[in-house]
Amino acid sequence: MILTFALDPVVDPSLREGVLALWADVSNAGGAVGFVPPVTPDDIRPSLDKHLVGVADGSCRLLVGHDGDGAVAATAFLTLNAHRLQLHWLWAYTVMVHPRHQGKGYGRALMARVETAARSIEGIDAIRLGCRGGLGLEHFYASCGYKEVGRVPGAVRVAPGDDRDDITMLLPLH
Repeated sequence: MILTFALDPVVDPSLREGVLALWADVSNAGGAVGFVPPVTPDDIRPSLDKHLVGVADGSCRLLVGHDGDGAVAATAFLTLNAHRLQLHWLWAYTVMVHPRHQGKGYGRALMARVETAARSIEGIDAIRLGCRGGLGLEHFYASCGYKEVGRVPGAVRVAPGDDRDDITMLLPLH
């Protein structure tokens, strides 16, 4: 089974609920997407709404991967910079693949589509993303061509006594 990707899909109630369910499932499986378990879609809804404001105003692009059953299985939000000195790169946020699809190559497929999407945006020379240390995510992103360009030790507090590094990765597009 492969993923079918859509950049800038129509955000209807079905897609919104699919992204919320994905985000909750990834979070509850221990994924590093801004929450710690347990969470519900209602806990996540305000964060998704903030992303979707950016999608509506054009400052953010949504990339969605659907599995063979039509379910939302992967997402990434590509956020453009507003600062005039940083217009040449964008952020990839909330990059996630459903836990049931882990190990199938969907993460690599998603990252390849993130790169393709970024290349389609005029003036974009690089993609930055942040990841939480302690999970080996930086190794996955490195295998996709990203380079670690910054690390702030202990900047992410997952729980009292469980601080993780905040790692910044960069993929130049030239």
